[in-house]
Amino acid sequence: MLGDKPIKFLLTALFILGTSAFCAAQTDFVYEVKGERNPFMPLVTPEGMLIKVKSRVTQGALDIEGIIYDKTALSYAIVNGLVVKVGDYVGDNQVLKIEEKKVVFIKDGQPFEVDLKKEEE
Repeated sequence: MLGDKPIKFLLTALFILGTSAFCAAQTDFVYEVKGERNPFMPLVTPEGMLIKVKSRVTQGALDIEGIIYDKTALSYAIVNGLVVKVGDYVGDNQVLKIEEKKVVFIKDGQPFEVDLKKEEE
């Protein structure tokens, strides 16, 4: 019985030291925003007010990366990494129509088409 106490003490000390070393080795995680909204930021204040979030602004060309087309229901497209439907905006461009192989946008009253990217071989 007397021999058990030193072993329990040793195991407890090793556990505490190991836990302390593990905690000290961890570093704080820093989320890099890269122009996007931080997904860990709450959208509602403690008072219950909604926080207004700026819409994502896309600069440059519109790339159609994929289309989920349904001629009888709602179709979707992946544009510059965003999933959009008719009526949604990508920057200043509004989605007017989604077809099997292209998306029709409208900007400043002028409609224009962007074709689906072809698979690279």
